[in-house]
Amino acid sequence: MRMGEIRQHMAAPRRIDIFESYNRFNSGKKVREDTWDYVTVPTNAMLMKEKYKINFGVNIIPEDNDLSDRLFAAGIEMLVSTGFYNTNLGRVLSISEDEIFEGLKGAPTKVKLGSGKEKVSCKSRHIGSKKKPIIQGGPTGAPVSEEIFPAMMQSYAQEGVVDTLVSGVLNTICGHSATTNTPWEIRATLTEIRYVREACTMVGRPGMAI
Repeated sequence: MRMGEIRQHMAAPRRIDIFESYNRFNSGKKVREDTWDYVTVPTNAMLMKEKYKINFGVNIIPEDNDLSDRLFAAGIEMLVSTGFYNTNLGRVLSISEDEIFEGLKGAPTKVKLGSGKEKVSCKSRHIGSKKKPIIQGGPTGAPVSEEIFPAMMQSYAQEGVVDTLVSGVLNTICGHSATTNTPWEIRATLTEIRYVREACTMVGRPGMAI
């Protein structure tokens, strides 16, 4: 289904706001996080792969309209059949196909990232688009030792083709494990932000988006 067809799709009466989302999560199906991560999501993804005959082969970026349409349809059905998971509540919010399309109608087509001379515009792109995509550099949430973190982020920031940065995650901070829900996690997060900002400044690109 192409974007032009989205506008013709039957729309839900209104979009789901934050209050309705909260109520739906609270009344949603109770699921353990490990069950969601290791059973629900991979099982449904495999079902969609088989149903829509999705096979990338050696080309991980689809270049034909038919495969793109099947990927889109699979994504919609995957979201309807799977829903959203709230890790704090351990519950699933279900959503209908019409509600998905209503949300897509209001989705922005571009967003500005960064500031000053490093500001870039991230715009929606379709198959065969001639628009140049923005390029994000960084370890993308992967664990990185504190010994090499600053130098690693600077190595990405100094590359002219990189438009924005995606930070990594510090394994330790001052030799202490950055364990979740501890003061060390907070300190590690603040240190990550400082390291990334310093890396951008060091290479003369202080306005790069993170």
